[in-house]
This record gives sequence, C-alpha cells and structure tokens, in this order.
Amino acid sequence: MTASVTAPRISPPARSAHRHLDVDGVDVFYRESLPDRPDAPVLLLLHGFPSASHQFRRLIDTLGRRHRLIAPDYPGFGHTRAPDGFTYTFERLTDVVEGFTERLGLTRYALYLFDFGAPVGLRLARRHPERVAGLVVQNGNAYDDGLSAAARAFTALTPDTPGADQTILDLFTLPATRAQYEGGTADPALVAPEGWLLDQHFLDLPGRKQAQLALAYDYKSNLAAYPDWQAWLRTHRPPTLITWGTGDPFFTPDGARAYLRDLPDAELHLFGTGHFALEDHLPEVAPLIDGFLDRVWGRSTAPAARDAS
Repeated sequence: MTASVTAPRISPPARSAHRHLDVDGVDVFYRESLPDRPDAPVLLLLHGFPSASHQFRRLIDTLGRRHRLIAPDYPGFGHTRAPDGFTYTFERLTDVVEGFTERLGLTRYALYLFDFGAPVGLRLARRHPERVAGLVVQNGNAYDDGLSAAARAFTALTPDTPGADQTILDLFTLPATRAQYEGGTADPALVAPEGWLLDQHFLDLPGRKQAQLALAYDYKSNLAAYPDWQAWLRTHRPPTLITWGTGDPFFTPDGARAYLRDLPDAELHLFGTGHFALEDHLPEVAPLIDGFLDRVWGRSTAPAARDAS
C-alpha cells in the first residue's frame, strides 16, 4: 500500500549565509538570505544601536525566500572588525556601508532604516539616489519633531560637558541594554533575552565602548543633516513604508508623522511597542514589508523632477 503524499502545511524558513567581506581594510561581517529566485527584490537592512545584523534574524527567516535580505554589521558593532585608528563617525560608517554595497555589486535596493540605520541609510541615499527603490522606516528618526526630551538631552552632550562620558557609558551597561528592548512594550515576555544579551556581549569587547562613545558625540552631526535629508525626501519622493513603535523612549511617534510632510504618499503604521518593534510585532510588520517590496520593486528609480523647496 502506497502512502499518500500531502502538501506541506508550513512554509519553510529561508536559508541564510553568513560571510565576511573586506572593505578598505574593514572586515565586514554580514548575513543574507538565499531567496528562491535570483531576481528577488533586495532589502538592505541597516541596524541600530546597540545591536547588529542579528537583530534581523527572524525577519530574514520570514521573508528571505521571497526577497534578498542583506544585513551588514557596522564597524564597532557585532562581528565586524575595524583596524586600529578607525574614526568612528556616521560619515565613516556610511563610507563602509557604501563600499560594502559596491563590493557586492548592489545597484538597486530598498533600505530598511532603523535607529542608527536612518543616518547611515539617508547619507547613502543622498550619495546614490538612483539605487534606492524605496524606504522602510522603523523608528529611524530624521526630524526634530521625533526627538524625545531624553534624546535632546543626550544629543546635547559634548566631551566638555561635566560628567558626559559617564552619562554615556551608563547607557552601555546590561540594565540599559535590556531596557532598550523591553521599554515601551506591552508584554516584555514577548521579547527574547538573546537579543540584548548578545548586544551586551559585543559592547563589552575591548575597544567597543570607546567606539560607541565617539559615535554618541557625533550623533549631533545627524541633527545638523536633518534639513538636507528632508530636502532629499521632498525631491526624490521614494516609495516609503513607515512602521513605528509608539513607546520608544528616544524617538516619538511625532517623528513618524513628520515624514508625511515630505512624503505625503507614505504608508504609516503605528504599533503599541518600543524601540525594537520587530521583537514583539514581527507577525504584523513582516507582511507589510513583504507587500511593500512586491509593489515597489518594478518601479523606476529615476529621480523625480520635483521642487525641493
């Protein structure tokens, strides 16, 4: 008697590859999905502080068969290793990500902008607008409107501010790292501890806290660039999906709504969670990204002829 064969009732997760790539002396670690078709849409996942590409593991598993998801670790984060003397600024992080995309031969991609990924990604977009198929913005701020009181106080710190170093270094401790994941969530039990524990492991590596200290002081360069980024958005009007955790202690929902001033056609979704919205809202966010990539990938990326005023 021959047993009948039934169709699988689940969709298998994507296969992922984990690699290193030399970019001008920086040993960049990255992970990428291996989609079922070679012409799959490309989404470049740009992580935040204090995390690295591992924050996207479940998203890659979920969407990686239909789309090519690529997530590098920046210098000073995760498994990436930078040479002694590397200058930790957001311009230099962008230089490395730009070189990374060019080494991979990426000529078109959508950008996932989360936290630190927003200043890196928007700098990259200004350098290569012709490559940007669309933006997925998740708690990635580009407006003064979105800065909480805590964020304004933090970004005002300078090396000459009394006690500034210690104030910043206190953010690199395990309780603070855990709070970034669980703060603002409706149910912290939905947030797996591996994320913040792995982040802390990397923060505690030799030299990492000094790298993060330098980036913290350089963050004000992003605030100075907000008008330029907003002008770029008005000029190019990239298709944009905005998903935002409303309980984020750093970037408020006003920052999400502010994008609509320059991108009135953007799609906005607010979720009752914190900074790391994918941790507990992946089932809601992943289908939005999936549909967005399907819609925008066939569009032209030629810059729109719009008045930037």
